[in-house]
Amino acid sequence: MKRKKPIVSIDRIHDILEKEFAKHKMPVVDLIQFQTKNPFKVLVSTILSARTKDETTVRASQRLFEHVTIPADLHDLSLTQIEKIIFPVGFYKNKAKYLKALPEELHTGFQGRIPDTVEELVRLPGVGRKTANLVVAVAFGKPAVCVDIHVHRISNRLGYVSTGTPFETEMALRKKMPKKYWITFNSYFVSFGQHLCTPLNPRCNECPIYACCKRIGVKTKFERT
Repeated sequence: MKRKKPIVSIDRIHDILEKEFAKHKMPVVDLIQFQTKNPFKVLVSTILSARTKDETTVRASQRLFEHVTIPADLHDLSLTQIEKIIFPVGFYKNKAKYLKALPEELHTGFQGRIPDTVEELVRLPGVGRKTANLVVAVAFGKPAVCVDIHVHRISNRLGYVSTGTPFETEMALRKKMPKKYWITFNSYFVSFGQHLCTPLNPRCNECPIYACCKRIGVKTKFERT
């Protein structure tokens, strides 16, 4: 019997992954926003989270927020102190420099406020497009397309886009994905990518959106028959 070709319906995928999201731990940046409702802390946690496991980021953020509640508190800590507090997040020495420079950049460039646009946020030390989009979406609840490795991988596996880099994926999703999903899709895709649609051997046999996925480039022993 000939297998039906999957229909990649972003509406159906979003609805299903919304329910899946509720079953798992929140990605770290969503957790910080849920706990603090503080754009500054969301920004700091997002900077710390780059190339770092969520568990490590959570612990580092919690240690840092014992000393830091506003940007000026980072100014009062030495670079060495910040390094010791945030270790062992990935590239902790570079991130400590970014955090140390953050209060002055916020003061001189934005009168001390946390910017709420991607164009402004990328002017801050340690903030690229992924971080900026995530802060805009999570901290401020404004539509933004945040593309990390999970979003890039899953969007292409689904066959929803066909792109070579996260930046190309961001641009493609901006054109194709309904704006009503921009704020939430990153959280759903990241959680899904951490628990089921993993980089190697994705668990297709358990996948709730299997019927919607073209499985581009997937070779796994967990494939359904």
